[in-house]
Amino acid sequence: MGVVETKPVCPWTLLASQGKNHDTYIVKTLDEEHSCQPKRKLRQCSSTFISKQIGDILVADPDLKASAIQEIITTKYELGVKKMTAYRAKSKAKKVIIGDYRKQYLRLRDYCLELQKRNPNTTTKIEVYPEPNPSSDTRVFKRVYICLGPLKEGFKACKREILGLDGCFLKGPYPGQLLTDVGVDPNNGIYPLAYAVVEAETSESWRWFLHCLGDDLDLDSNCNFTFISDRQKGLMPAMARVYPHAEHRFCMRHIYENMTGTYKGAVIKDLVWKSATRTTSEEFDEAMEELKREDAGAHKYLMDIGPKHWSRSHFSGRAQCDMLLNNVCETSNSKLLDGRDKPIITCLEYVRQYLMRRIVTVQKVIAKSDGPLTPTVSKIFERVKRSANRYNATWNGGDRFQVMDAYLDKQAVDLRTKTCTCRRWELTGMPCKHAVACIWDMSLNSVEVGDPEDWVNPVYKLDTWRQVYSFKVEPITRSVSWPKSECPTTLLPPHHKKQPGRPKKKRTKSANEVQEPSVKRKRNKSAIDKEQPMVSKGKLSRAGTSKTCKKCGKQGHNITTCGKPRKGKQSVGTQGGTQGDGTQSGGSQLID
Repeated sequence: MGVVETKPVCPWTLLASQGKNHDTYIVKTLDEEHSCQPKRKLRQCSSTFISKQIGDILVADPDLKASAIQEIITTKYELGVKKMTAYRAKSKAKKVIIGDYRKQYLRLRDYCLELQKRNPNTTTKIEVYPEPNPSSDTRVFKRVYICLGPLKEGFKACKREILGLDGCFLKGPYPGQLLTDVGVDPNNGIYPLAYAVVEAETSESWRWFLHCLGDDLDLDSNCNFTFISDRQKGLMPAMARVYPHAEHRFCMRHIYENMTGTYKGAVIKDLVWKSATRTTSEEFDEAMEELKREDAGAHKYLMDIGPKHWSRSHFSGRAQCDMLLNNVCETSNSKLLDGRDKPIITCLEYVRQYLMRRIVTVQKVIAKSDGPLTPTVSKIFERVKRSANRYNATWNGGDRFQVMDAYLDKQAVDLRTKTCTCRRWELTGMPCKHAVACIWDMSLNSVEVGDPEDWVNPVYKLDTWRQVYSFKVEPITRSVSWPKSECPTTLLPPHHKKQPGRPKKKRTKSANEVQEPSVKRKRNKSAIDKEQPMVSKGKLSRAGTSKTCKKCGKQGHNITTCGKPRKGKQSVGTQGGTQGDGTQSGGSQLID
């Protein structure tokens, strides 16, 4: 019987004896520890395999980085992943999750039919570019407009004739703008009504959007509806043409931002906002005179715009709303930020799902609320009643009162017409502090007038709020179950030439946002050494900083210009020249 022994190369040892039939061995000793084998090289895997493994992870974390994908696959499967392979895998997985940008235009008509089927009274309109060849079986997409039926009914139940208009750009491979119009609900919150994807914010696209909106809300060219916007160039002429008699308010924040480049200072700012918030023409004229004495140019700038567009003193009370800012649209656009870089149907579906979730969220708040008024309005009206304690009302025996406080602030109130000379009751539909003092005075005179809350416009009632959100957006089914469009032509994506460089994802910031960054200001080290003032990281400036070369470690230049003579300077060896590092050199002479 022979003995087989491995060579003593590493601690791994195997001692075995041969059996009788010479075909088997009996292990006597085994040491499994290895030190001689080299590390096994990880096998590379394809992007298709990786995309199938990270699909569920991308749903939860859409911003998953390529390095994280490499770590996940290497840890779980012991496979090597190149960085570009991880990028391709992420792109393939996203295409499966959110859809293909080009192919989704083919199903856009089917998606609109599905919306109309699941949500009755829904309006959807698709417009295409004119085709020179009528016999062509394809059409190029131009615009789509959607107004869900439940939202349409809910807006009519709001009883507030005011809408904010705004647009934001799409961030996918195809150009476009997402237009939205947002109303104000009884709790002074946002109530999105309709949305559209158009080619750009032009006068033509805004006219088309306003016409679609008018068809849904039964608005004609002579209507006196109230709109508020950011003074977009295309929207202003479109509004003047479609609804010439409508009340068109401009966002005061955007007006002031446009002024700050020329008219600066805290005093100007205070006077501008003072003029905008005045509710009577007398107070407005007084504030504007102060502004004129301070800066005649700022006064002329505002008067050229027209006070009827930005001052409460010139607003009508039809909308029961005195807001000066277009924050309703800004708030709505911020909620849709993550959906604007997705394919067309996925983007529209993101908006619809947000609207569906929002109704549920508001219903939960309504269920916890009590009292005659909505929660936000209740807080506002409590402040009004506290202010009314300072006023004394004198009754004339009929419907009118004279109200005065200790500072001789006199106002006249008419309870029959529900008006006050301060015009706040007329603008908001909520009794002002002067009117509340009159209601209390009538109660002291044994006149049955009820509580002050009974005099508030029904638009602010909790029952109205509950009715507005009783209309629910219905879910839709998967794409294979959508009805097929009978249109004989195929819808193609809009023509677009890809621009060089990385596509723009962020909006252009205003001058105020650049000059007044939200980041904490820090003092630059070089600025301390040179006793210079602090610089802000938010400003796009390198003033007060010094470049350091990564090659030689000296200051005054970078690695690109290291060792090269600077422009306008003499080279080394000349009188008063400069060295390669940018420092001044002494004079030199030639020695024989």
